[in-house]
Amino acid sequence: MSTALLIIDVQKGMFAFPDIQPFRGAATIEAIAALLAKARAAGAPVVYVKHDEPGSPLALGDSAHEIVEAIAPLPGEPVITKTKCGAFLGTPLKTTLEGLGVRKLVICGLQTDFCVDTAVRTAQEHGFEVTIAAGAHTTFDAPHAKAEAIIAHLEYVWPRQFGPVVPAAEIGFAPQ
Repeated sequence: MSTALLIIDVQKGMFAFPDIQPFRGAATIEAIAALLAKARAAGAPVVYVKHDEPGSPLALGDSAHEIVEAIAPLPGEPVITKTKCGAFLGTPLKTTLEGLGVRKLVICGLQTDFCVDTAVRTAQEHGFEVTIAAGAHTTFDAPHAKAEAIIAHLEYVWPRQFGPVVPAAEIGFAPQ
């Protein structure tokens, strides 16, 4: 049973505005880069998801739509484009994962309270075993709550219904 690293929406546009940055953005990228290195070293599948939102910095064709360079995909690593919050909705993500023999996912990326949360919940509904990489997902402050509180809330909720939350540094990938 193969485990894949699923990287959600870590696009240049998420870091495009100096006044509005993801909580612990640089540390999150570093944690994802470390997970990515471990996954690749073990030969584990790595699958990326990118959000396409016309009229925003995440629009397809805009340089801000591209994955952050520090964790950019290698040739042959699948990149799934989505237009909704859900990575599985109207995309080939499920069939791509099944084609790779994946049944377990380590999920990381942006935004904790939107696309990451939706991926966690839907992956579990589609029968995948889910592990959430703590320290390797983040979001922005919202009018009603700081990003740190949003992350803490979801890291409380997820293990009760959807899968364990494990510090990214403690996650390993078995050789494939």
